Amino acid sequence: MTERYTGGCLCGAVKFSSTAKPGPVVGCHCSQCRRQTGLYYAAVNVARAALSVEGTEAVRWYRSSEEAQRGFCSNCGSALFWQADGSAEISVMAGAFDTPSGLAFGHHIYCADKGDFYEISDGLPQYAVNPT
Repeated sequence: MTERYTGGCLCGAVKFSSTAKPGPVVGCHCSQCRRQTGLYYAAVNVARAALSVEGTEAVRWYRSSEEAQRGFCSNCGSALFWQADGSAEISVMAGAFDTPSGLAFGHHIYCADKGDFYEISDGLPQYAVNPT
């Protein structure tokens, strides 16, 4: 039997499931992620081919840069996805997964851009930019 990882937005209009185990949780501290969430993104990469989304009519995409877009629920405003152009993976917000999720933090990126009002003190690797 294939394990499924499920989740959705706050209002339930958008639901998703993945048949692939999500990668480690990555904390992105770039200014765009901070502005969208108020703190930082905590997201996992999932193979696009393994992700199915119900309620796509409620998903709106915002082109946040020349190379990526962000998906959110147009009903409740929940941030759900980050998609780099041409990538076979999509980032899914870790907090949108149903619990127990089995997810675990791996590292932090764009730490050079993090807010000045908090510290990263979990002992995980911190990168000034994205190392990939």
